[in-house]
Amino acid sequence: MRLQNVRVVLVETQLAANIGSAARAMKTMGLAELHLVAPRQWPHDDAVARATGAADLLQRAHVHADLDSALSGVGLVVGLSARQRHLSCPADFPRPTAGVIAAESDRQPVALLFGRERTGLTNEELDRCHRLVHIPTDPAFSSLNLAAAVQVMCYELRWHLVAGEPAPQCAEVSPPAATADEMEHFFEHLEKVLMRIDFLREENPRALMRRLRVFYNRARPDRNEMQILRGILTHVELGLDGRLGRRRS
Repeated sequence: MRLQNVRVVLVETQLAANIGSAARAMKTMGLAELHLVAPRQWPHDDAVARATGAADLLQRAHVHADLDSALSGVGLVVGLSARQRHLSCPADFPRPTAGVIAAESDRQPVALLFGRERTGLTNEELDRCHRLVHIPTDPAFSSLNLAAAVQVMCYELRWHLVAGEPAPQCAEVSPPAATADEMEHFFEHLEKVLMRIDFLREENPRALMRRLRVFYNRARPDRNEMQILRGILTHVELGLDGRLGRRRS
């Protein structure tokens, strides 16, 4: 998928702050083609303030007098609409539509079309779309901020780009797991301490110890964690022997 072939088109955006927030949403997901159709407030300091690191997208934004200009050269137009109506083109949710956009963007430019904050896209503008997307919000509160809608679609496109790649892992190298003999010494130590504090039933101590073995074996503590566990047990023994206070003093 070529993200540079996907342009985000905002039609007659009323508030400059929403343009800035949309630019930030785009940049976090790797999109950079921002097109503005007759924005009400432009240029404006509120857009820069809300962009938060994405001011370069605002500087490179294409400003158009009409939708015809913004869609020039585009092979696929995908419109966002929250309204329910009889449609003459396919409509779907963001994720499957993002798959279509991903495939199309390898061959030709694609436009994601977002309407006005209050009224969305007009029927005439929706008629320009090849496909429509409906973001499945809660029917009890379906109001979705313009920048949030942009973020949803940009995320879904990013998801298709990285699908199949391994998720980022912690850079810290984990210590090796405790060995079988280290685990056995720990269980012996644990049983000894639990007997001393009268936690195990003398007539059948193995029943609980078997459950604890299953628990710790499932957890597979590493050697550092095992040292911590053994240290806790040793500390308990010091307290039972009355040596803990003297050690601290």
